[in-house]
Amino acid sequence: MENEKIEHGTPFVFADSIGYQTDGIVSKRIIQKEKGNISLFAFDAGQKLSEHTAPFDALVQVMSGSAEIVIGGKPNQLSAGESIIMPANISHAVNANERFIMLLTMIRE
Repeated sequence: MENEKIEHGTPFVFADSIGYQTDGIVSKRIIQKEKGNISLFAFDAGQKLSEHTAPFDALVQVMSGSAEIVIGGKPNQLSAGESIIMPANISHAVNANERFIMLLTMIRE
């Protein structure tokens, strides 16, 4: 289902809207606007987004599985149903403890 566009005005489940790729990370843009976007990610176990910064806050919501979200060097363990805000201009990284799906919401100022 990862190549299909999510139809507006129709109910859906985030975790069912993207598939996994062996030894990879799959991303799917849900909404993209000038002031921000919402993206869905599926990480295979052991996959990572290396440490980086962004000029605006980002909200991570774990839809399934679990992950380690490192913010400013501090590791945070998140499981399905949990969320965390990654502050602007603070380094952060994502490490997949197991296969997991996250929703990333970024709002620009």
